[in-house]
Amino acid sequence: MIHVQSSGREEVTGANVLVAIFSERESHAVYFLQKQDMTRLDAVSYISHGVAKAPGESSSRAASGTDEESEEGTNREGAEALEGYCVNLNQKAAEGRVDPLIGREAEVDRTIQILCRRTKNNPLYVGDPGVGKTAIAEGLARRITEGQVPEVLASATIFALDMGALLAGTRYRGDFEERVKAVVTEIENYDGAILFIDEIHTVIGAGATSGGAMDASNLLKPALQGGLLRCMGSTTYKDFRSYFEKDRALLRRFQKIDVYEPSLPDAIKILRGLKPYFEDFHKVRYTAEAVKTAVELSDRYIHDRKLPDKAIDVIDETGAAEMLKPESRRRKTIGVREIESVVAKIARIPPRSVSKSDKEVLRTLGRDLRAVVFGQEKAIEALESAIRLSRAGLREPEKPIGSYLFSGPTGVGKTEVARQLADLLSVELIRFDMSEYMERHSVSRLIGAPPGYVGFDQGGMLTDAVDQNPHAVLLLDEIEKAHEDLFSVLLQIMDHGKLTDHNGKKVDFRNVILIMTTNAGAQEMSQHAIGFERGLREGEDEEAIKRMFTPEFRNRLDATIGFAHLSPAVMARVVDKFLLQLEHQLEEQNVEIGTSDAARAWLGEKGYDRLYGARPLARIIQEHIKKPLAEELLFGQLADGGLVNLDTEDGKLAFTFEPPKKTARAKKPKRDTGGEGSGGEDSGGEPKVPVLVE
Repeated sequence: MIHVQSSGREEVTGANVLVAIFSERESHAVYFLQKQDMTRLDAVSYISHGVAKAPGESSSRAASGTDEESEEGTNREGAEALEGYCVNLNQKAAEGRVDPLIGREAEVDRTIQILCRRTKNNPLYVGDPGVGKTAIAEGLARRITEGQVPEVLASATIFALDMGALLAGTRYRGDFEERVKAVVTEIENYDGAILFIDEIHTVIGAGATSGGAMDASNLLKPALQGGLLRCMGSTTYKDFRSYFEKDRALLRRFQKIDVYEPSLPDAIKILRGLKPYFEDFHKVRYTAEAVKTAVELSDRYIHDRKLPDKAIDVIDETGAAEMLKPESRRRKTIGVREIESVVAKIARIPPRSVSKSDKEVLRTLGRDLRAVVFGQEKAIEALESAIRLSRAGLREPEKPIGSYLFSGPTGVGKTEVARQLADLLSVELIRFDMSEYMERHSVSRLIGAPPGYVGFDQGGMLTDAVDQNPHAVLLLDEIEKAHEDLFSVLLQIMDHGKLTDHNGKKVDFRNVILIMTTNAGAQEMSQHAIGFERGLREGEDEEAIKRMFTPEFRNRLDATIGFAHLSPAVMARVVDKFLLQLEHQLEEQNVEIGTSDAARAWLGEKGYDRLYGARPLARIIQEHIKKPLAEELLFGQLADGGLVNLDTEDGKLAFTFEPPKKTARAKKPKRDTGGEGSGGEDSGGEPKVPVLVE
């Protein structure tokens, strides 16, 4: 009962009784159990892990669970070690559970050359996650079974070490070391055996006790040096620097093989070779163009992973998505469109941005921008040409799509251009107000605090935002207010299209449109020139920008675009835009609005300010139109909807209200039934009620 309660179980089983029997050390039951090489630890292991006797485990535990020496068992345990703690890759390949290795001829030749050395015959694959390090080892095992290797390796057998099984159930001091020693001994005695340790950095420190230096790596060092144990390993560059470069004694026993990300043609070749296996699994067929598109789009839009892994995931997930559809809607052949849809979901971008058929959006981009942003032809033309260069593949691939500095007075549309551009391209707008980064220490919030500082684990606001939305319009508003250290950070973005955060992770900015706005030079442009000084005045804003920004910063900009003051003609179009927005808001309240030319002219005159641009117009509409209408919508003549006409009278805005005819007819029976017909007659008797607003 004590054992059952301590293990947190509610039911007593025969195994629990068996464990309790071992407490009677002088009994006949314990005597016969020991004769059968049964220990209390074996019974406990069976209850905890479902394993009666772990291979390589010491077979001479005392009845109380303490260690005792055994005269036999070492040879028997060694014979079980490979079967219990390793996976035979040759057998796995012979059963058809290993995909073929395509390409990587240089890496395979180098591996075979190292394995044939007399000493230090241990290759170590180092590369980014997803480039195919494990696939090389598995592919080599498949080639051995198919007889496609030199004669010296024809009888070789590759065993993959299972670190999870090696560590499972090791409760007592020495259990782990005994298992490792059993595996090493069996590998040395097995003719042609090669040990493969995936994520080999995990053996460094594995099994070490507190304050002790004896871990799995130190147990392997003597065998690795002599050449009796041939060991293959794989690890990433990050773990290689963190573990192997600190343990030079272990590093010198391995021969490093760099496994780089394959090129696009090589990745396409790999996917073509793997395509039949995914077709058989998903019961579909992939077109040649779909395979090529999967590689190209994954390389273009998925930046946090490497080829060929991310391209393989794309075709695999596309097949899974098709297989989950009802049989009536399921396609037998997967083409480009299905690949584009899956890439859009993985990369978190609109499907239209991935599609190769977005030419219509690019063709009308300038026209669409001019329809919502008025009077800024130069800025729109520069943005339009940059985006077309990017989509055509003619821009510099290592830089952002475009880096622009918008200069000019406030209220002329600098921020609005960025907002409308993001909306038309169906990408995210990431906006940072640079007035929040005026201090030196606040700049670290963008890329993250360095190690040892408060907030180190929180990440950088800029790097995290772009990492989550790699296709975006990045707007740095009022850049001149930021601390000068920020400009040094931006140099790396504009020059190389990458930014390294505090964790050493490189964030990709190559698909970002970088837009910075500034009011530098606005004061010089707002001053009225006298006589023939107009040309000189127009150049003063450029001089102000040169004083504000360093030459190396300005040299990395694609263009410095000056926004001009709004002319009266442009202001009339801005008035129409604001009134159209108001009209859409009133439609939800069942209210129609009509505006006369005189009212539009009044709004254009009152809302125009050369110094502040179009911003005063929003305040004029808020004060002189929206506030009076709010009273009427809540408590007055527009409570049930209606029509409002906007005009001028005596230099002021005047409102004329009319009830909705359809609404009045619909509600008339109710008023007659309720005995309130006079109210309806009053409403219909005064169709126009003028109201003056100053």
